[in-house]
Amino acid sequence: MQHGPVVRRRKLGAELRALRTAAGLTSGGAAALVGWHQSKVSRIETGTSGVKPADVRLLLDAYGVGDPQLRDLLMLLAGTGDADGRHHWWHAYRGVLPPTYRDFISLESQAGAMRTLETTVVPGLLQTPEYAREVTRATLEGVSEERLDTLVEVRLARQDVLLADHPLQLRAVLDEAVLRRRVGGPGVMTRQLNRLVEAARLPHVRLQVLPFTAGAHIGVTGPFVIFSFRRTSDLDVVVLDHLTSSLHLERKEDLRAYSEAFEALSIHALSPEDSLDFIAGTAAGG
Repeated sequence: MQHGPVVRRRKLGAELRALRTAAGLTSGGAAALVGWHQSKVSRIETGTSGVKPADVRLLLDAYGVGDPQLRDLLMLLAGTGDADGRHHWWHAYRGVLPPTYRDFISLESQAGAMRTLETTVVPGLLQTPEYAREVTRATLEGVSEERLDTLVEVRLARQDVLLADHPLQLRAVLDEAVLRRRVGGPGVMTRQLNRLVEAARLPHVRLQVLPFTAGAHIGVTGPFVIFSFRRTSDLDVVVLDHLTSSLHLERKEDLRAYSEAFEALSIHALSPEDSLDFIAGTAAGG
């Protein structure tokens, strides 16, 4: 298990190494093309040292990488904006958002698909403004109203990934506790549940409810998110959130274990159709 920046450095290095190999270059040959010493290329590829965004652009040009989506993704791993150096929207909130949250948003924005198990609250991508406000207020006790406004603004901005031309494919399994936990009062919860019903009708959103009657299940150990990327599965990652930090699991065996766990939870959960009825019934006081 590693923290986000370490995982990203290793993943970026591995992808650059694969691109170099595909271009038919040795590390020495690549270094000669960009005017570096071979050791610098090796350090970047093994993830033992950080890399400047300008250096990544230089390598991508040397390797003849023209795929704009792949270039943007790799520049994101380098900690910047897109391949042209333009920063993404969340960089405007650098003074407010902790690095782990910015890291999560960047993964979410570039992923092609997201699978999530939620055991306590509605997924951030599906929260209403008032629900998001109440959850954030409870999580950050004593937060100022100004910062609270900003954090809710960020939460809502994240939801644009579901409205894009190529929207994020979202699969979410929600423990029944998510629907039953009263956040912000009856009115807030009713509107939030109705929002879930609306979201469940989107073709790229698949919601399933894991009812209490399912008993103990593998998800009782806590929520998790699996990000998958359109361009390469080598960048897929599992994110586990804790109170003050996040852990990223990148090993193939970890990804396999969590993917299998998610599929097992999906099997034990209600079907998407029955889940929609269950959520609507809960909203109506059922």
